[in-house]
Order: sequence, then C-alpha cells, then structure tokens
Amino acid sequence: MNANTIAAAIRKEIATGQHAYGSRLPTVRELAEQYGVSQQTAASAYSVLAALGLVRTDRRSGTTVTAGRQADAHLGHFTPPDLGAEGAQAWRPTSGGDATEETTLVRQITATDDMSAWGLPEGSSVVERTRIRSVDGAPVQHKLTVLPYTLAARTPDGYDGIPPMLAPVGAAPVRPPHGVRMADWLGWDVAGTEVVITTEPMDKAAADALGVPEGTPAFRIVGISRDGEGQTVVVTVTTAPLHHRVTLNIMG
Repeated sequence: MNANTIAAAIRKEIATGQHAYGSRLPTVRELAEQYGVSQQTAASAYSVLAALGLVRTDRRSGTTVTAGRQADAHLGHFTPPDLGAEGAQAWRPTSGGDATEETTLVRQITATDDMSAWGLPEGSSVVERTRIRSVDGAPVQHKLTVLPYTLAARTPDGYDGIPPMLAPVGAAPVRPPHGVRMADWLGWDVAGTEVVITTEPMDKAAADALGVPEGTPAFRIVGISRDGEGQTVVVTVTTAPLHHRVTLNIMG
C-alpha cells in the first residue's frame, strides 16, 4: 500500500465526518502500524493530506484535521437583471448541517493596484467586507466583498439606519425584503455578473481564516458585477478548500 492510497482512505473518512474538524489523527508510528507500512510511507500520506489543506502537522501537537465533512461551497442564486429573485438564497450548505456566517472585517480603504483588474481604479475609495461561513463549526468559505464607497454608503428608500453595506462587525446583518435582490434594494443597477473560477494557492487572509497554511490550494471564485455602462458595482472573492464542491443556481 502506498502513501496516496492511505491518504485517499483518510480523506474519505474526513469527508464523511469520521474524523471531525479539529480532531487529532494517529501518530505517524500508529498510522504505519495500522496500515502495515513504513513510517516514511505514513508520513508521506500525511504530507499529501496537508498539501490539500485537510490536515496540519507539527512536532508538538501531531496531525490535526483542518477540514470539516465534505459540503457544497454553494455560492447562491444568480438571476438575470430583468427577473425577480423569488426563492433566491445568498448561501446555504446543500449537504445539511448547522450553517453560520460571521462578518469579521468592514473597512474603508484606498483601492490597490490589484483591484484595477476588477475595474476599481487604483486610489479610489472602496469598502472591504470579509465574511467567514461555517458548517457545524468548521470554516468552509472566506468571502471578500469590495465595492466603491459611494455605492456602499447607499440606503434603500424609506430605510432609516446604517447603510447595510457599512454595518460594522458584530452588528446583525441587514437583509432586503423577501424576494428582492440586495442590488435592486440598494439601487445598484446591476446589468450582469461575470464569474471566474480557478484553482490557486490561498492568500494569507483566507488561509488564516480557514485554519490552513498559506499557499494551500483552493477554489478561488471571483464575481464581478457591472452596471449597464460597464462600470464595476461590486466584486466578491470567495475562497473554498478543494475538499468541497462549488455550486450555484442560475434562475430564469
């Protein structure tokens, strides 16, 4: 039996919840004895799992599971701008479980050079929002939202309170009325959204939030919504471990 076979077996056990998020796996010696292989082969199996972001190994605490059971990284329901959004959901775990979402950062900054590729001019004023989505306590998505400050500061007609996109960390999320898209509620005039899905190493912010080493391979989903004149309205960057699936619904 080789390292890849052992890694595949352990990965399946993590996916089905036999090894819970945060639990400790057998030592290299114990794993070698369990599968009747050398300690070198057992260590290589853990290295394969670590490269996938499923476990983390250090000398003091051993090998710890850093992924929850397999779930969909469901990105939400996308609707053409001329159709209603009745029944749309921003995010949900399609495989069940206790889903939670926490806003961890809200700040106004100056757009960086990297953001110009999204259509946000370098030096312009933008708002960054970061959310962490978890299933059964295990973080499954890191989501960064960036939009021009002038749009983030908008409030819906008849709404009296902090602009929804500027609600601070710890505040209860502000939702639009049932069946209404956030973009429509805030009058953003979204004409369409381009979604690009790639597999890339995680940046430090996402890796820290998901509890895996920086550079761990992951899905990176960039959604750029633009208005009728082609100007960028809002950008979302969602990072999800390769352990999960990425799905979305197109309505209409």
